[in-house]
Amino acid sequence: MLTLKAHIRNTDTKPEEIRKAGQIPAVFYGKKEASTSISIPKIDFLKVWKEAGESSVVTLDTPDGNKESLIKDVDIDPVSGAPRHADFYVFEKGHKVEVALPIELTGVSPAVKDLGGILVQVLHELEVESMPKNLPHNITVDVSGLANFGDQILAKDITLPNGVELKINPEEVIITVSAPREEKEEEVAPIDLSSIEVEKKGKEETEGETPEVEATPAEKNEKKTE
Repeated sequence: MLTLKAHIRNTDTKPEEIRKAGQIPAVFYGKKEASTSISIPKIDFLKVWKEAGESSVVTLDTPDGNKESLIKDVDIDPVSGAPRHADFYVFEKGHKVEVALPIELTGVSPAVKDLGGILVQVLHELEVESMPKNLPHNITVDVSGLANFGDQILAKDITLPNGVELKINPEEVIITVSAPREEKEEEVAPIDLSSIEVEKKGKEETEGETPEVEATPAEKNEKKTE
């Protein structure tokens, strides 16, 4: 069980002061749970967040008792990459929750390895419904059965853990293999040798001609006298 100690946060306290104290400002809420501002230890949150992601149950240990929740959203500092704020969604006890679980691929597709095909993952998350205690961290999909171009794995082909139900169209394509793209060879225009000969000949004739030298002013006057 993943548990975080949550302290009720005074909303008058600036978030910067909370972060300087090694805490992260956060909030939890739910259908039957009022929005409550809390703070949680940064070090503990980083460990739980890495393991739970947004698909595993996290228990918040609050002064009002334990709250089973999911990490709904995390605000990240664009410069440092550190989490600045976190949202926790508290679900009702005894009720199922709908979650998008990350899809993890395993195995090697023969169509990719032997035929040079391209593995195309259409969906990276799978929407499911389950009791919180039955939720897996992710959904594993084996691609070793994709042996030919055009082979597919549909949503209905995925084996889900007990108590987990699919919440999307069973015919939805999850993964497929496409044929490699053929690169078209660039057509090279043939060289016109006749044009090169003409240009070369013209150049030689120009080089063989004696350049005309302009007469000096004295020579021009002498011609006028004559």
